[in-house]
Amino acid sequence: MELLERAFQKIGARVKFDEAAPRWIGGRWTWRSLALDVRTDAKGEFFRISWDQKAVEELVVLDVQPRDRHLLLLSRENGRKHRFLLGHDERHWFVAGIPEATPVSRVAGAKLALKPEAVLAREARVRHKERDRRQNAARIRQGEWFFVPVADIKLNPLLVLRNEPLVRSHGGKPHMCEQLYRYGGETVYVSLGVPNGLTETEYGHMSERERGRWSWRIMRRNPKVYARGRVRHPDHATVTLDGWHEVFSNTEHLSEAMRDVVFLD
Repeated sequence: MELLERAFQKIGARVKFDEAAPRWIGGRWTWRSLALDVRTDAKGEFFRISWDQKAVEELVVLDVQPRDRHLLLLSRENGRKHRFLLGHDERHWFVAGIPEATPVSRVAGAKLALKPEAVLAREARVRHKERDRRQNAARIRQGEWFFVPVADIKLNPLLVLRNEPLVRSHGGKPHMCEQLYRYGGETVYVSLGVPNGLTETEYGHMSERERGRWSWRIMRRNPKVYARGRVRHPDHATVTLDGWHEVFSNTEHLSEAMRDVVFLD
């Protein structure tokens, strides 16, 4: 743990450790042998690592970038390796799971792995040193969301939503879009007990007693989403989208370590 503490100190962060314990996730108690949190105390924000040292065979920092204030953490449990990018973005510390399909070993690789394919394709024409900026010629980023400009798109003005939240199922503060348009995707029924949603078929197979345990709302999973105008969030600087932009989430929902996260709008 001393080695881990030194790595966090290099990026200017505090870290605290404690034993793993059941956590309240999605309306039920869930056991996690490893849990990474950003918490706040009287001194400000800090990372909290809760872990079962018997179950987690390895926990090591692979790379530290002090100037960038990011580090890459690896855990190994039952022979399975998981990677996490921990760092500072604008105003706060964050944790993001890296998809296991991209076994990166450096912070730069982790940032690349979190970008969706559509963003990577557009950034191929952007100078390398500009690709990590929150805004470049290919897209604008605000937190976990990427906004890619689209040209000559025709949308039904009657279906444009005003001051619409952009959220994912893991909760958190929504990103508020001045104008938002969506279509397609899959209809799902979402509740506190089933934050990732049930399909219409799955919902139809539930008994009235099971449904009655929760309050449900109908949402669209993985729709096509476009935004225009101001996008506001209390933890990030407001961005202004001049014209319609297609909205993409980062790829952390593809990580087993972040398996409770899906793109819901």
